[in-house]
Amino acid sequence: QVRLVESGGGLVQAGGSLTLSCVAEGDIFGIFKMGWYRQAPGRQRELVADITRPGTTNYIDSVRGRFTISTDNAKLTIALQMNSLKPEDTAGFYCNGGILPRRGPTLSPWGHGAQVTVAS
Repeated sequence: QVRLVESGGGLVQAGGSLTLSCVAEGDIFGIFKMGWYRQAPGRQRELVADITRPGTTNYIDSVRGRFTISTDNAKLTIALQMNSLKPEDTAGFYCNGGILPRRGPTLSPWGHGAQVTVAS
């Protein structure tokens, strides 16, 4: 079974920082095109940041300069460093992307997410 497990969420004051981590678990050969998504109550899930190829990162305008995405392909982990957090960043955060199992087709499972709450 292949899955993504997020951690590192929590409650933080506006202006504070959090680092989210995501690990791909299972019999996995590799990961690619990984990203972090968020979903606030009553809103659609949106892509916040992704790595489309080594060294190429993309961010939505509202988080550029505050968030940093990184991956460690050897450890099958994806991180999201979040600085200068704002109340509007409050959401459930999820990682997703391409997972190459050692057997079978490429998968893109969703994990349970990590809740980030930013108090004003």
